[in-house]
Amino acid sequence: MAAATSIRKLPSLSGLRHRRNPLEDNPYFHPSNGFYITPSDVILAQVAYDLSAQSQSRVAYHRAGPRREIMYEPSAVKAAIVTCGGLCPGMNTVIRELVVGLWELYGVREIYGIPAGYRGFYSMEAVKLDPKAVHDWHKKGGTVLATSRGGFHLQKIVDAIHLNGYNQVYIIGGDGTMRGAVEIFKEISLRKLEVGITGIPKTVDNDVGIIDRSFGFQTAVEMAQEAISAAHVEAESAVNGIGLVKLMGRSTGHIALHATLSSRDVDCCLIPEMDFYLEGKGGLFEFLEKRLKERGHAVLVVAEGAGQEMIPRNESQKQERDESGNAVFLDVGVWFKSVLKAWWEREHPDELFTVKYIDPTYMIRAVPANATDNLYCTLLAHSAIHGVMAGYTGFVPGPINGNYAYIPLEEVAQTKNQVNTRDHKWAWVRSVTNQPDFETNVKG
Repeated sequence: MAAATSIRKLPSLSGLRHRRNPLEDNPYFHPSNGFYITPSDVILAQVAYDLSAQSQSRVAYHRAGPRREIMYEPSAVKAAIVTCGGLCPGMNTVIRELVVGLWELYGVREIYGIPAGYRGFYSMEAVKLDPKAVHDWHKKGGTVLATSRGGFHLQKIVDAIHLNGYNQVYIIGGDGTMRGAVEIFKEISLRKLEVGITGIPKTVDNDVGIIDRSFGFQTAVEMAQEAISAAHVEAESAVNGIGLVKLMGRSTGHIALHATLSSRDVDCCLIPEMDFYLEGKGGLFEFLEKRLKERGHAVLVVAEGAGQEMIPRNESQKQERDESGNAVFLDVGVWFKSVLKAWWEREHPDELFTVKYIDPTYMIRAVPANATDNLYCTLLAHSAIHGVMAGYTGFVPGPINGNYAYIPLEEVAQTKNQVNTRDHKWAWVRSVTNQPDFETNVKG
C-alpha cells in the first residue's frame, strides 16, 4: 500500500524567542528520551485501512504534549480563560486544570478568569485565579466563572484582549464558541498580535467533529441512565404505560444512542439523523401498540432535535432564534406526549393508558463530571497549555483514536460529528430495541 501522508499545518507565533522548557527543572518530572514531543510526531486521523486498495492518502495531526523548547517566558505570560455557551459537566475541571497546570508546570502567575462568556471580555472585570482559588472547583457542577450565550462582538473582544495585555487565551465552548474563536484568531493574526489562542471543545451532545468525544459526554450518558430507569419503572408500574424520555441532542443523537445501548430497557430510540413517521404500516404507533400488547409497557427515548419538522408551528415560532443564532426548538417531548394520548384515545377509547414524560436536561447539564470525564478534562487542559507554551495558536487539543493531537481550530469549527445510521452502531441499537427501520419502510 503506497500512501502519502498529509500533515495538517498548525499556525504558530513567529515573533517569540525559543527558550528552555522549565519542565527540565520541575521536581515532579524527570524528562527522559521520548518525553518531549518532536515536530515529526504525528497522530493519524484514520487507523483502519483496506490493504487491497492501490493507493490511499493519510491525514495526520501534530501530536499533543510538551516540547523541549517553549516560546513564552513564563513570567511574562498573562493568560485569560473563558467559558461560553450552555453548561456541561467538567467545565470547572478544565478551568481548574488550566490554572494549576499553568502555575505548577510552567510557573505562570498571571491567570485571569473572564466572567459570563465572550461579553465578559469587554463588559466585566476579570477574576484573578490561582491554585488555591480553584482547588475544589472540579467537585462542582456548572462553571464558577459563569457563562452566557451571544455577546460576540469581535472588535470589542480583541480590543479588550490587547488592552488588558493577555497573550494567551483559552476558550472553552461548543461548536458556536469554536466558530467565534476562529474569528478571534483571524483578527488577532490580522493585527499581528503575539497572542496564543486555543479552543477546548465543550458540548454535552458530542457533536464536535474529528476528536473522539467531547468532555462531559460520558457523564451525560451515565446520568441519562437514571432518567431511563425511572421511566422504565413508571411504565412497568402502569397499565399500558409508556415512559417517555427526552435527552439532549439538537443535531446529533449520540447521548440517546449511547444511553439506549447502555440501558437495554429502551423500546425505541429516535434521533435527529433519522426520519420516522407515526401512522400507518411500519409506523411508530403500530410498533408501540404491538409492544404494549406483548409486554404491557414501553420506553421511548427521543433526542430533542428529532421530529422537529413534524411539530406544528406558527410563523413567529418558525422565525424564533436564541442568543447564539440557533433556531429555537419546540419541546418534542411535550408534543409526543400529546400525540400519543390522542392516538390511544382515538384507537382505544375505553382502555387505560399512561404516558410519563421525563426531561432530565438540566439535571444532566448541571452535575459535576464523573471520574472518567474529570481525567479527560485534565488531559485536555494540559495538552492545551503545552501547545500554547510551545508557540502554537489557532488550535484545538483532543484525542484522535485515543491519542492526543493538535487540530487546526477552523477545521474543528467546520466539522460535525453526526450519528451514521448506516453503520454497525446504529444497527446495534435496532437489534437491542427491535424498533422499525423507518427509512426502509418509507422507501418501500
